This record gives sequence, structure tokens and C-alpha cells, in this order.
Amino acid sequence: MLTLAERLRVAIIAPISWRVPPRHYGPWEQFVSLLTEGLVERGVDVTLFATADSLTRARLVGSAPTGYSEDPELDAKVWESLHISAVFERAAEFDLIHNSFDFLPLTYSALVETPVVTTIHGFSSERILPVYQKYDRRCHYVAISDADRHPSLDYVATIHHGIDMQRFVVPTGARDYLLFFGRIHPDKGTKEAIEVAERAGLPLVIAGIVQDQGYFEQFVQPHLDGERVQFLGAVGPERKNQVLGGARALLHLVSFDEPFGFSVVEAMACGTPVIAMRRGSMPELVRQGESGYLVDSVASAVEAVARVEGLDPARVRASVERRFDSGRMVDEYLAVYRRVLALGRARSAE
Repeated sequence: MLTLAERLRVAIIAPISWRVPPRHYGPWEQFVSLLTEGLVERGVDVTLFATADSLTRARLVGSAPTGYSEDPELDAKVWESLHISAVFERAAEFDLIHNSFDFLPLTYSALVETPVVTTIHGFSSERILPVYQKYDRRCHYVAISDADRHPSLDYVATIHHGIDMQRFVVPTGARDYLLFFGRIHPDKGTKEAIEVAERAGLPLVIAGIVQDQGYFEQFVQPHLDGERVQFLGAVGPERKNQVLGGARALLHLVSFDEPFGFSVVEAMACGTPVIAMRRGSMPELVRQGESGYLVDSVASAVEAVARVEGLDPARVRASVERRFDSGRMVDEYLAVYRRVLALGRARSAE
């Protein structure tokens, strides 16, 4: 716990696509929730700027009534504008602003004296880079994996996301299906997961939101029969352990450089090995032959399915217990906050 003399006043800007914590999907919101609650536990004075229906022990400021992905009547740009302005209009109340929203809050950073730490959750496109580059010397960037560091930017740290390990246990039941868990989108490899399961002769369970309806209708829906290929839709926190823990392996056959992957770590926390494409952050998360296998093609993924039965679920769990616990993540962010504040004091004294 922090002493009273060390008590920090931190504003955290969450995205407002979904509630904090998310009801089912929302990885950025999940990160914000775990960080916020962990900071509160350590005695930090946190004000969370999120949707008004968010749940937190921090002080909550909500401009948008709920997430715009949950209520199609909300105009995303209108509520994002109100949301971000609410933070920076009160900037003088805080020792530090932690931006977990993406690039737009950076455009306010030069208007205030309060330092801004930004967690970069990946780059949706090279087109957003000019904003990060413009504010590179003013703001302090945290990467969520070494693989996601952009060579044109400076970073104060790489901090892998953490999860609440206590929410995940290694089940004792049969592991009789393969699992796809994530957005139904070409980047995430749903079609490839179906092919791997078919070639391996195992059932496939698909869980996640449909982000690309055309892709779902063309490549996923024709295979759904409720037996060999089953679609659960979005799976919330209350069912995650059951779904992840019942799988023989999680198939994470992404076709892009994944900056992180909550489902990958959560699966391993349930003792479920991961078969992932060797892209992006996957080599930082999956330990080859210990917690899963890194592959380069559908064919090598099929071969890996035959090998995962030899992996010990307890050892798979142990591979992530310390590396990806949310407590470790919170401690590393506190260290970044102190470093940023110390740097600001040193500059003021010059």
C-alpha cells in the first residue's frame, strides 16, 4: 500500500465502446478495470472516466450513459468528444492522466500541464501514426508487447497485460474439443480454426462476437451443425473458465501481428495449451512445447493438435501464473507513474 505522502491522484480514460468491466467482449475495457481496481487496492486516488454504467471502486465520471457498441442510438463521435473533454477540463485535479482510449486524447495533451501516460493497444492502421509521432516527446507511451513497439516512437516501458488469476482454475473434466475464442473476423483466423478441427477430426467450439457479418455468413455459418462445429456467441466472465478449460487446445491462428491476446493468456491460466501463429506477440506469450505450440501454417497447426495431449495442464497454468498476473501489471504501471512524475519534477527544477 502507498503511504499518504505518496498518494497519487490519477485519472484513467477508458474507451466507451463497452462498459467497464465488459459484460462479454471488450479487451481494452477489461484492461482498464483490472488496472483501476488494482490501483485502488494500493491506495491510489483514482478517478475513472468511463461509461456511466461502469462498475468500479474508484471515483466514476461517466459522460456516455453506456457503451456505443451496446446502444446503437448513441453517436460514437459525439460521446467520445464529451468523454475526452471531461477529463482534460479537470486535468489540474490530477497528478497524472493515464490514457487507455487510443490516439484522440493525445491531441489535448499540449493544452494541459498534467503529464499523460498512454497505453498503446496496437495500431489499427499506419494512418494513425502521425498523431502518436506528433506527441511522442510530450506523452509517455507504454507498449503492451515488445512486438508491438513501433520503431518511430519512444516508449517508457513495455508492460504485458495481466489477468485476475484467481478467476481461472484448471478443471478436471474431459478436454474433448478445440476452441476458437475471439472476434469473428478474417484477421482472427476463424475459418482456419474450422479447417484445422476438421482435419484433426475433433469438434470445434466457436465463442465470440461477430465483427464481420459477411465473413461469418460465408466462411463460418455453413459449417455450424451444433455437433462438429458449434457457435456459442459472446461468452461473458461467468462462463469463460468453463469454455476455455474444457478445450483440448485454443486455436489462435491470426493473420495479423497480434499486439497481445487476453484469450491466449486466459486459456493457459485454465491449463489449456494454445496453438498460435508465430506472429506479433505470440512468441512472448506462448512457451513452445510447454504451454502450447507456435506454428506457421494450417498444416503445422494440425500436427500440433496431435502433440498438445502430451502437455501437462498444471505446467501450462504455471507458465503464466507469475508472468501475467494483474498484480504484476499494476506494480509495473505504478513504477512508470513514479518515473514520469520524477522526470517532470527534474525538468521543472532545471
